Amino acid sequence: MADSVKQTVQWFPGHMAKTRRLLRECLPQVDAVVEVLDARVPESSRNPELSELTAGKPRIVLLNKCDLADEAATKAWLAVFRSRGFSALAVDCRSGKGLKQFVPLLKEVLSDRIAKNTQRGMAGKPLRCMVVGIPNTGKSSFINKMAGRARAEVADRAGVTRQNRWFAVGGGVELLDTPGVLWPKFDDPRVGDKLAFIGSVKDTVVDTQTLAVRLLEVLQASYPDRLRDRYKLEDFAEEPAYMLLERVGKKRGMLLRGGEIDCERAAAVLLDEYRAGLLGRLTLDKAGE
Repeated sequence: MADSVKQTVQWFPGHMAKTRRLLRECLPQVDAVVEVLDARVPESSRNPELSELTAGKPRIVLLNKCDLADEAATKAWLAVFRSRGFSALAVDCRSGKGLKQFVPLLKEVLSDRIAKNTQRGMAGKPLRCMVVGIPNTGKSSFINKMAGRARAEVADRAGVTRQNRWFAVGGGVELLDTPGVLWPKFDDPRVGDKLAFIGSVKDTVVDTQTLAVRLLEVLQASYPDRLRDRYKLEDFAEEPAYMLLERVGKKRGMLLRGGEIDCERAAAVLLDEYRAGLLGRLTLDKAGE
């Protein structure tokens, strides 16, 4: 069953290739790149092609949805990204947590650019940033919150933004919203799994039960207490994850005619509750691994 997920979680539709071309074309117009990551999977939600695509531009990393991630793990990941030479902030783009620090940080990162603009008689010239990231990490939510009202289309599903659009967000800053772009192939199948867990890969390309079993395997190893508390499970350390899914369904009364457990429904509930943070603040990428 796990092998099925590893084979299935591959998604590179035609508009993704177009987005890569658009990023390259727009890069000369921007002063910096803002990379929006999912704080629950900071490493897995990074596009490994991005460094090449945005070469030469200062980059700010935003660990979004930090309210859904393990707080200690988020602090560790901030230290990791800063050690790699990036400026980094933990934010929640829906509530606005951490976003007040963005413009001051951007102006600090681009202090040399601001000084050159002033010397050239262009004091106050807008600082232009390209906002990038894989689908469903919260790029449009970031722009909307910075702008103060909904200016970019937002939805809690992968693949909403399909074209590049500029937005003035105040503070002398302009943001370029870009479509989310994945990369052609996940070399590590665990990365594909994690992106499917958070909804960055469309659910329609993944078998729901198989994905739920993979998530249970990860939680069983890393956060067994959360499974125990949420689903009232006991003595499951050595139990196969597919049996855990059945137990979740049974605990929730998800039964079909004849008493058979509705594993499809149990899988959908598990994934929905994980994505909504109902299992607690979880980080599936461990810093230093």
